[in-house]
Amino acid sequence: MINEKRTFRLPPQAVTLCDFPADGPILDIGGGGEGVIGQLKGSNVVSIDMLPRELAEAPAGPLKIVMDARELKFLNCTFNTVTAFFSFMFIHPYDHARVFHEICRVLGPKGQFLLWDVEIPQCPEPERDMLVFPLQIHLPSTVINTGYGTPYTENAIQMGNYRKLAEISGLQMVEQSLSGQTFFCRFKKP
Repeated sequence: MINEKRTFRLPPQAVTLCDFPADGPILDIGGGGEGVIGQLKGSNVVSIDMLPRELAEAPAGPLKIVMDARELKFLNCTFNTVTAFFSFMFIHPYDHARVFHEICRVLGPKGQFLLWDVEIPQCPEPERDMLVFPLQIHLPSTVINTGYGTPYTENAIQMGNYRKLAEISGLQMVEQSLSGQTFFCRFKKP
């Protein structure tokens, strides 16, 4: 149950997710819940999530593993593609750099990291400590209507924060787009 007095609502957001090229298995960070990347890429996906119930809820297809993105249990250079679909909003900002480092570590040379997420504005009022928004996800074969919510953190989190973390981790920005409050970034490992 959402406490409306503590909640700041963003207007509805929409994301169109087209199929993307990927060689070999795809590591999907936070792939539980709707399992969007798994719905798009099926058995080519290794979905990790810290919460078993989130993985249990996700549609069949991907390999599902309970794992913490701050300490990935894969060898260096295991994946050519890593994704995070609205997952970083659920990871405390203190841990973002560590997760980026782990992503870079498991990516092979020329590997890509695809990131979809939401810009979190500065908390508008001290008593409103939760940010929520409805999200419509357009996949090639279906439309998913869902909503996400996350506690506000001390500072606003913008797409630029993730670009800086990627650069520090050794990833290069290849593509970026912003639509409403949501964004997409494609990073590449040299």
